[in-house]
Amino acid sequence: MVKKGDLPSKPCARCGRPFAWRKKWEKVWHEVRFCSDRCRSEAKRKAP
Repeated sequence: MVKKGDLPSKPCARCGRPFAWRKKWEKVWHEVRFCSDRCRSEAKRKAP
């Protein structure tokens, strides 16, 4: 079992907070940009 502190993380493109790798993102980790659905929807709404 891997500790959460040992998992890769990256900053959210919307809020800037760091978020950790999740099993469901295993195959698309390089494409994940937002930490949550809320940040993703707000980023789409704010875009021109």
